[in-house]
Amino acid sequence: MSKTPLAASLAFASLLGLSVLAGPAAADDPLSAPYHIDIGRIGVTALSDGQIPVPLADIMRGEPKPQIEAALARAGKQSPVTLAVNTYLVAMPDGRLVLIDTGTGDLLGPKLGHLPESLKAAGHTPDEIDDIVLTHIHADHSGGLTRNGKAVFPKARLHVAERDAAYWLSEKARAAAPEAARRGFDEAVAMTAPYRETGRFATFADGADPVPGLQSILRAGHTPGHSSIVVSDQGETLVVWGDITHGEFVQFADPEVTIDFDVDQDAARRSRLEAMKDAAAKGYLVAGAHITFPGIGRVTPGSDGAAYGWEPVGR
Repeated sequence: MSKTPLAASLAFASLLGLSVLAGPAAADDPLSAPYHIDIGRIGVTALSDGQIPVPLADIMRGEPKPQIEAALARAGKQSPVTLAVNTYLVAMPDGRLVLIDTGTGDLLGPKLGHLPESLKAAGHTPDEIDDIVLTHIHADHSGGLTRNGKAVFPKARLHVAERDAAYWLSEKARAAAPEAARRGFDEAVAMTAPYRETGRFATFADGADPVPGLQSILRAGHTPGHSSIVVSDQGETLVVWGDITHGEFVQFADPEVTIDFDVDQDAARRSRLEAMKDAAAKGYLVAGAHITFPGIGRVTPGSDGAAYGWEPVGR
């Protein structure tokens, strides 16, 4: 059965509590160094916001819990699984710097919120960022926009899918949700406020270019406007997936498996199937927000009963 937006919001709220209780990052779990790759004349740098333990076996749907646990075990994992939170810095040929997603800021506990450190390690500062494109407005993608009510990126223009803005920034949608589910709406409003209030906020239509040189693909379901961002130049392509998958341990082998964070699980399932089929057929690189850092690799044909496989690059 598909989860309602309320159920997805409540599931995300439970993850907030888990991350806060998780405590500080262990000394033997250092922040990953930036990872760079060139796509034609475009430079893409993967930046780590940190990692978070997520109880995948309890919140994935579509298969019985023992089967999900078995899939994790085959990958050498057990629930809760430590998932990455990745963002991507795109250096355009004309010198513009575009950040795709901003991590969690201070919304999800001390193991996360390290994007500013990663950005510094890559040789950049927040005031150098010209544009920010969100794959969607969940807290682990928009939380890094703002600290203490002020914009972390003082010059950047923020770009959000029309469908996500219409949902998460809607007072009507918030009012229709029970009080326990309103936190996500409040966070979306608060994180985007400094950009909206200074005229540095724009929305993009389905499949439109959020900024010149980058194209979006609507992959709705995880959120209403969840979009992948295409980086392509000189015959090379990288598609920044957003949350098509949560990790590489279950959903490549079985793309039918959904997660409680999906606002519309049926639509999210369809989007995942379409995204994986396209990536496997065309062989381009993809980058996943919650795939082991740097989260970049290729979707491969499956084997031994798996629908697809994952071939990482880099680390």
